[in-house]
Parts: sequence; C-alpha cells; structure tokens
Amino acid sequence: MSLFMERALKEAKLAAKRGEVPVGAVLVKNGKIIFADGNRTLELKDPTAHAEILVIRQAAQILENERLTDCDLYVTLEPCPMCAAAISFARIKRLYFGASDVKSGGVENGVNFYNNKTCHHAPEVYSGLSDVEAGKLLSDFFKQKRSE
Repeated sequence: MSLFMERALKEAKLAAKRGEVPVGAVLVKNGKIIFADGNRTLELKDPTAHAEILVIRQAAQILENERLTDCDLYVTLEPCPMCAAAISFARIKRLYFGASDVKSGGVENGVNFYNNKTCHHAPEVYSGLSDVEAGKLLSDFFKQKRSE
C-alpha cells in the first residue's frame, strides 16, 4: 500500500469519527505531502466541503498558486462530479483513488467527467488503490448509520 493512500485512509477514519462520510484525501508534490484532510460537510455546514475540495483549497494557499500542476491527489473514494471538475480546474497531474463509486462517482462512473469534450484538463487516473479497505470503511459506516 502506498504511504500516501495510507494517510488518505487515516484521514477517512478521522472523518468517520467526526460523523462524516469516511473519505480522505492527500495532495502530494515531489513526493511530499502538501496537505491532507477528510470530509467536513457536517462540521462546516458546507455541502462542498468534500475531502478533495478541502485539500485542493489548502494546497493552493500553501503553494500560492491555483494551478497544482505536478501534484498528485490520493483519495479513498472515486471523486464525485464536483470534485472531478475541481481536480481538472486545478490541473492536478495524477489522481489515485481507492473504492469506485457506482452511484455518485464522476471519474469512471456517472458523468465520466474526464472523457467529456468540455473537460479542459484530464489527470492521469489510477483506480483501485486499497479499494477493499476503503470500501469496507464506507460500508461499515453506512451499516452503522442505518442501525442508529
């Protein structure tokens, strides 16, 4: 397992402890973690506070550039269409994600954003990293929520 995906999974677990959907993201440049976070939609009362968006926003501030070229993003779940668009707009070089999201994904499922002719930048996409562990985190979380 990649060190960066391990960190994304850690962020997802922390999100779950906060009662958030357990998704974690890590932005990396030149082999160094720039920023990592998990979902915070409930905490911030912000429907756009997905892990990917939070990490992109903070990394742009840290790197003082809205273009995150030569950066890689590791996410535990396939990004939704909103996050896929943000990844494109930030010009992120490579996207690595864990579990596929057949219902709400925007990369390999759903709108398949990067194959759309209106997409100006498509990152290299690598899916299935730690997908079993990432998927189990999500299924356990929702199983617990249904039993509450």
